[in-house]
Amino acid sequence: MAVTDLRRQPNLVQAIGERIIQIILLVAASISVLTTAGIVFSLLSETIAFFNEVSIVEFLTETEWTPLFATKKFGIWPLASATFLTSAIAMLVAVPLGLIAAIFLSEFASDRIRRTVKPLLEILAGIPTVVYGYFALTFLTPLLRGFIPELSIFNSLSAGIVMGVMLIPFVASLSEDALSAVPNSLREAAYGLGSTRFEVATLVVTPAAISGIVASIVLAFSRAVGETMIVAIAAGQNPRLTLDPTVPVMTMTSYIVQVSLGDTPYGTIEYYTLYAVGFTLFIFTFVLNIFSYWMVRKFREVYD
Repeated sequence: MAVTDLRRQPNLVQAIGERIIQIILLVAASISVLTTAGIVFSLLSETIAFFNEVSIVEFLTETEWTPLFATKKFGIWPLASATFLTSAIAMLVAVPLGLIAAIFLSEFASDRIRRTVKPLLEILAGIPTVVYGYFALTFLTPLLRGFIPELSIFNSLSAGIVMGVMLIPFVASLSEDALSAVPNSLREAAYGLGSTRFEVATLVVTPAAISGIVASIVLAFSRAVGETMIVAIAAGQNPRLTLDPTVPVMTMTSYIVQVSLGDTPYGTIEYYTLYAVGFTLFIFTFVLNIFSYWMVRKFREVYD
């Protein structure tokens, strides 16, 4: 009987330890879910207060945004158009350069070059965004004005370009991981059929990793939509409905910065616009994440 009890005791201790670990993991997972739920609740409650005073039809159809002016207009489109304009410019820079860097690192670079270049590339992601903003304002904008004389000091073009440079590591690193995950058997089969190295990289490996590449692009786009300091410093504070990248604009995050400075009284309609814009921004990023998840599930390749 004593021997049996000694044999059962380690199993009991192991079972208790595994149960404790399961509880810890459950608590950790629950914290993220509860934090998200808390953010949604805080945004939604104040957004409802905003729409109690402003018609949602006006919010979605009006083409002017002037809640801080004497004549108040609450159309979200000037902020939304500026947000997507700067994000689109950023993606035009980040996607091609990031994919080229990823394909080079995965298919053409030696191990020594990869170990050197990839950490250097990822340094771009560690630079504070306020530094990027002042770089766009004090260096890139004067440089671009030499080629585009009508370019305003504050504009979405320089802000979008610098934001794209910041996003290159996101696209390059995640895409390179997706490309490296493609089995070597596909490469060897393509080489056996007489394909060149460039053809293997662009016509075999890249399509096989398309789900991971799309996920990296959507993640970078979500990061661009939510970027604050670059656009707040370099794009301007002028809410206007335009697709002209040479004029000052105001993005949704820029407006949030402006209202959050503390000059807006609590409980006023101007204060509630902060949450309405924040909730709109949350919806945009949430839709992008859902799209990314759908793309990964739809085009995911499974290899034995």
